[in-house]
Amino acid sequence: MTVTDKTTAEHYTWGGICDGWHLLKAPGLSVIEERIPAGGAEVRHFHERTRQFFYVLSGVLSFEIDGKDYDLQPRQGIEIVPGTPHRVFNKGAAAAEFIVVSHPPSHGDRVTAEQTFA
Repeated sequence: MTVTDKTTAEHYTWGGICDGWHLLKAPGLSVIEERIPAGGAEVRHFHERTRQFFYVLSGVLSFEIDGKDYDLQPRQGIEIVPGTPHRVFNKGAAAAEFIVVSHPPSHGDRVTAEQTFA
């Protein structure tokens, strides 16, 4: 058994300004803690096989999921099923920190999605 946290986890950056820490990186399951500073965003995409659950730790995390907008507060979560176009972004003034659980892991299962809705 290994105890892990952000100081011991594998770190990576994405979107030029966002951070991620692999808390669990296993063949069938991924648990990542991520941080998006104010103004940060990812591109709209979907996963063909991966089911994800996002859980907000701090800040307000905004989502566009299949054409609908959601603003999640700390201690709120949302599931995204395979094939659903989505993107996460931070329109707030403070950084948003959250956990992403993916089954199976989403790396390598990401397809950029065109905006097809208003």
